Amino acid sequence: MARCRLCGADNPFISARLGFCGPCLREHFAQVWPEIQQVHRASRRDFGLPEEPPHAADGKLCTLCFHACRIPEGGVGYCGARRVTGGRLVDGTPAGARVSWYDDPLPTNCVADWFCPGGTGRGYPTYACRDGPEYGYVNLAVFYHACNFNCLYCQNWDFKRRTGRGRLVTAAELAEAVHSRTACICFFGGDPTPQLPHALAAARLARQQAREAGRRLRLCWETNGAMQPGWLKPLADSSLPSGGVIKFDLKAFSDEMHLALTGVSNSQTLKNFAALAQRFGERPEVPFLTASTLLVPGYVDLEEVYGLARFIARLNPEIPYSLLAFYPQFYLTDLPVTPRQLALAAQQTALDAGVKNLRLGNVHLLK
Repeated sequence: MARCRLCGADNPFISARLGFCGPCLREHFAQVWPEIQQVHRASRRDFGLPEEPPHAADGKLCTLCFHACRIPEGGVGYCGARRVTGGRLVDGTPAGARVSWYDDPLPTNCVADWFCPGGTGRGYPTYACRDGPEYGYVNLAVFYHACNFNCLYCQNWDFKRRTGRGRLVTAAELAEAVHSRTACICFFGGDPTPQLPHALAAARLARQQAREAGRRLRLCWETNGAMQPGWLKPLADSSLPSGGVIKFDLKAFSDEMHLALTGVSNSQTLKNFAALAQRFGERPEVPFLTASTLLVPGYVDLEEVYGLARFIARLNPEIPYSLLAFYPQFYLTDLPVTPRQLALAAQQTALDAGVKNLRLGNVHLLK
């Protein structure tokens, strides 16, 4: 149990690493941010990652995510993937990316499996291989080893050990991993954003190969959503006709809480989600956009959940929304698993805010 260094609150929902309670983070952010920022800087130094997005005057501009890094010769972007060599941006292009993959049997624990074709057969026969859960088929789970956020509770933080290391894989090599029992591809990580040109090229090749073989292949994306706006159209245009889903991880509603937990602002994520929501009605038989939020005890509280749920409901109350139980990882290992009482209260809060399609996930973790 930690004590808030500002107000003195003493409860099990305060991380000693952060040092402050949730209300103080929101209400006195300017006062506490310098200390929290040092936590983020230290967490990045541990893995040899830039402490801040580089903005060298003579640097090469990266146009993938909202950081708009200007990377100097021999340098690397905030994500750890994009590099400048010989005056050119390399890594994350169709010629090569830091990526790994595996076959994940369907139905899987995907955040969208409660409504997607793979978990339910929804959209059969246009988008699903079976009139029901796609037993016998697999999802090609494609994990990109880079991220433009710095979440202190990252559930897949081990990828940071491999960021910028290992063999570069071409888009064509990745596309060849698709076979006759592959029903969908999910690009996640890390995050696919820092290597989107590679992911989109692999998606196009794999979809073309599937069409030529007379097979369905859905294209799905799981992302923090902080890409530059110009990338939204190619993402939507890949998922909509294929029956795939774009999944945004909405981590917090207040920018203060988002900065404290992830080190970066949520402004671009919310703008991009709102932009994609305008296309939600183009494929009513299978929702193509969804959101999820991890219920981090003490920080992603009912105030944050209400803000996010109200934001979604005002865009379109039919957009599916998942609330997920938290398990302590990475820098926030001193927090407990999401209490059952908090999860149930958050569920009701989201419904009260106006969302109509709501799911409580990871219920096996609830205490």
